[in-house]
Amino acid sequence: MFSLIGTRALVTGGSRGIGGATSRLLARCGADVVVHYRSRASEAQAMVAEIEGMGRRALAIAAELSDRGAVDAMFARVQEAWGGLDVFVANAGIWPEEDVAVADMPDARWGRTVAENIDGMFYSTRGALQLMGDGGRIVLVSSTAGQRGEAMHADYAASKGAMIAFTKSVAIEVARRGITVNSVAPGWVDTEMCEGAFAGDGRARVAAGIPVGRIATPADIAAPIVMLCMPELRHVTGEIVNVNGGSVLCG
Repeated sequence: MFSLIGTRALVTGGSRGIGGATSRLLARCGADVVVHYRSRASEAQAMVAEIEGMGRRALAIAAELSDRGAVDAMFARVQEAWGGLDVFVANAGIWPEEDVAVADMPDARWGRTVAENIDGMFYSTRGALQLMGDGGRIVLVSSTAGQRGEAMHADYAASKGAMIAFTKSVAIEVARRGITVNSVAPGWVDTEMCEGAFAGDGRARVAAGIPVGRIATPADIAAPIVMLCMPELRHVTGEIVNVNGGSVLCG
């Protein structure tokens, strides 16, 4: 039976959506979990209470991931509290809702997406690696948009494409240490981030375009994330796992 008992994990954006489902499932599999959040302290504390109710340790830490100093402080706190890290899930990120063509895209929009989705990923992955011993697990949450592109959201697609290239690059760098680095690439997921796209008849239109006929739940994405964290998957690294109900089939 797969188990993560004795494992110390950190999930960015770990209090809700995909991150919340991942924190919950990691704990159910035996891991202690650091729940990172940006500003919604009550949600993070509720997740901590839920994890502790399973008999696992949990810690909520607020940090702006695009701020290098804040990220360094977060990992310093993890080091002080738990002495290191075994699993890191980079889930936090943004999806700017408004459709904007590249020709009309303001510098501020491009810059914010890059800061949140690329800089934040880099700072936090670097921090995790500095605390991680041999045999650790890193999973980055990317997107199908990073593979196929996303018209009117080129900033988001480019940031997720960068994450995919980052995954493959870092996987090679740390392979000799037994650390695996993989990416899970969701399609549409029923989260707060996608509420605008699901307004009106949007939900029905999106579901109709997915071969399995439904929109993924956060738990649907958390399952492959946690599976990639298992010790038994030591020979799987540098992979992009598509979780989209067949809507984007990448050969």
